[in-house]
Order: sequence, then structure tokens, then C-alpha cells
Amino acid sequence: MPSILITGASGFIGSFIVEEALRRGFDTWAAVRKSSSRRYLTDERINFINLDLGNPDDLKARLAEHNFDYVVHAAGLTKCLDKQDFYKVNTRGTANLAEALQEACPSLKHLVFISSLSVMGPVRDKQPYTEIKDTDKPEPDTAYGRSKLDAEAALDAAAAKGRLPFTVLRPTGVYGPREKDYFMMAESIRRHVDFSVGYKPQDLTFVYVADLVEAVFLALDHGRDGARYFISDGETYPSRAFSDLIQRELGVRWLLRIKAPLWFLRIVSALSESMGRITRKPSTLNGDKYRIMKQRNWRCDITPAECELGYKPQFQLDRGVTATIKWYKENGWI
Repeated sequence: MPSILITGASGFIGSFIVEEALRRGFDTWAAVRKSSSRRYLTDERINFINLDLGNPDDLKARLAEHNFDYVVHAAGLTKCLDKQDFYKVNTRGTANLAEALQEACPSLKHLVFISSLSVMGPVRDKQPYTEIKDTDKPEPDTAYGRSKLDAEAALDAAAAKGRLPFTVLRPTGVYGPREKDYFMMAESIRRHVDFSVGYKPQDLTFVYVADLVEAVFLALDHGRDGARYFISDGETYPSRAFSDLIQRELGVRWLLRIKAPLWFLRIVSALSESMGRITRKPSTLNGDKYRIMKQRNWRCDITPAECELGYKPQFQLDRGVTATIKWYKENGWI
């Protein structure tokens, strides 16, 4: 039975990867911290391992006890109080993991790193919008995007020094059951308010969590070493598509639609970020989030993933939102 290690296993994406690994018959190891919630990790077949990605020596020692066949690196920060934490966790943590795997897991067959479309930044943000290609030069304009791009570079550097078979996935906005950021949109719409920003047209892309998980295992099986693949559902949507579908699924008959200018969002984001520092709680609305919402073009070319991985997304937005709202209702979130 092949063994697989999943970092970030207690998170939204990681917990689904754990479930799929079990379904496929892997000896499944969930990397968690002592403080991590195990709410969605209740299957008795799951093996748990505490890993500190910030402690290289301890990391090597713990990994050496198991010599994993496969690794999915899904751990990472998406928001924090100090932007340096993005580097410490997303970049340095990935570099430490790569170096530890090279030393402690010589029989490693493949590593899949879940990065983000945010590493590209607004490279094609002028009309008419065109698909972002893997040949485009990344221009991340967020601390999160830079930390993920630097993490990819850390994998390249490690592979240049020794054997490290790895593939990078760059998903666009991931949504689905258990996800909390898009849930905030559903909560707002349930209260009859739909908030958006910017007056220029915005082209959005999404990927349902089950499709991303499928891409992970396709990449583990035959992802090209060192390759980067954009992952979406293959479609492009106008800015209102997601909220319109949520409104339909919730049966909300009317909405107060508020469209604010970008300068207003910038002020609110700055105030929210400052309040987060005072309360010591990371704010969902911050400088990074402002730049993400400011970006108008999120089109991306998934042809390489389709051709090389055999990736075939099954959940376009209509089906995915229906499944997501159904889960929210059944689990008492709405």
C-alpha cells in the first residue's frame, strides 16, 4: 500500500484530499499541528503526524520515520497580521519541506504543491482580456502571491541540488463545502445584500474543490516534473454570476446591490487591516484582498492540465454552487 503525506490536512482543501486518498486506498498521513481542528478528519484510517515546517531538524527526523511515497503540500497561510508570516510559512516552510524530503524520503515518487493563480498578478489586466498563460512572466502584486511564487522557486532550487520530483498546481478561486470566504458572500446575500467593487468589467474563474482534488491525484500520477498547471473549471464568468447563483439557490427574492468604487474599497481595506492589528485578529478584508478584488482579469489557460494530466473538470459554476449551498443548509451554516 503506497503511503501519502498531506500537509494542511485540517484545512478546507486538505481535508478533501485526505478523504480522496483514503478512497483510493493510500496509507494516509495527515500532517497537523497540535492546535489544528480535526473536525473533518474523523476517519479511523487516518494516521496523524505533527510537523513543524519551521523547524528543519525536527522535520527531517519525523519524515525519516516514514519515508513517504507521495506528498501533497497544501499547508499555507492565506491571511495574516504580519506580511513576513507569509514568507515564513508559505516560502520558508516549503523550502524546509523540500530539503527534508530529499534527505529523509529517498524513495519519494512525487510531490504536488498547491500554489495559486495569484502568483501571476495582473499580467493581462487590460481589455480586451485574454487568458493568462503559463509562459507569461509572473507579476504578483500581493504579499500572498509573492510568497507562493517564492515557494515555487524554492522547489526549483531544491530540485537543482538533488532529486525532487514535483509538480505545481495554480488553482483559481476554490470554493465548495467547508469553505468560509465564499460562505461570507452567501451570508450577505441571505441578508439581501450583494456587495461588489469596481466599474470596469471583471472576468472571473473558479474551481470546485472536488475538481481541484482530482487534479492533485492526476498530477501525483503523471504530472511533469517542475511543471506548473493552472486549474479552473474551464469557463469564464461575469462578476455577478456567483452571487446570482447563490441568490437562486437560497430563494432570495430581492437584493440590494451595492457597487462601490475601488478607492472606497482601498480605504475600507486599510481601516480593516489596521483594526486587525489592534485586535490581533487577521482581517479578511486587507491590502492583499483589495489588490485581488481590484484585478479585473482572472482568465487562465488550463489546456496544459487537460492535455498533460487528463484533467476534465466536472463542476461548472452552476452545479458547484448548487452542491455548496446544499451542504451549507444540511450542515446548519445557513
